[in-house]
Amino acid sequence: MSDDPRLTGLDGFRVELAGPRADLVLHRPPLNVISMPQRDQLRRAFEALDEMEEMRVIVLRAEGEHFSSGGYIKGFLESSPEVVSKLAWNIAAPARCSKPVIAANRGFTFGVGFEISLACDFRICSETTQYALPEQKLGQIPGSGGSARLQKIVGITRTKDIVMRSRRIPAKQALDWGIATEVVPDDRLEATVEALVQELIGFAPLAQRTAKKLLNDTEDALLNTAIELEGHCYSRLRTSEDFAEGVRAFHEKRAPLFKGR
Repeated sequence: MSDDPRLTGLDGFRVELAGPRADLVLHRPPLNVISMPQRDQLRRAFEALDEMEEMRVIVLRAEGEHFSSGGYIKGFLESSPEVVSKLAWNIAAPARCSKPVIAANRGFTFGVGFEISLACDFRICSETTQYALPEQKLGQIPGSGGSARLQKIVGITRTKDIVMRSRRIPAKQALDWGIATEVVPDDRLEATVEALVQELIGFAPLAQRTAKKLLNDTEDALLNTAIELEGHCYSRLRTSEDFAEGVRAFHEKRAPLFKGR
């Protein structure tokens, strides 16, 4: 375990480090309700892990049969407007992280649990997963970026159906709509996530970081702007040691040894 204070004394979750993989594990059974302090601590944990060069992939997962039923409801009334104004910024931490982030979802993945999963790069979910943004039932709307991110993925019609009706979306439908990256049997969730971790570790770190930032930065860009930015990124990677190694390895018919430079 790192001695970074951002990774210790955590509320409702823990950090596990194993080689190039880091896990943020929600553990407030039975529903892994996410408290207000926990949101800020999750942000700081992502920032700390992003700064650790040896960490290549981050997994966000939970103990038990449910990922998270959402946030601590009373916390919204107890928090100041200043705290509430930072909700979306904290929950966007996986998207800002330069490294690949995988959400491992099962069971209830509601409210902020769904929103932080939407901020991850990959959502691997078990067949038991149900996604929902139930805030309308409380007389509220999603406040941590959920409706905005969802609209980018599924469009306005489906987003209105999910948000305005507080609809639960089962795993298969989530896959069909492009919300889930992959759906697997419940007993295969951990193995599938680990296989994805190993796959991602095999790529060049610099190329992975560049691809993630480019895709995030050009999500709202015009096509010609996105193509131009892609060209600039390609040009920069052209001079990297990893690209030279990748080309050598291809011609020598061997696995490349990437170093992140």
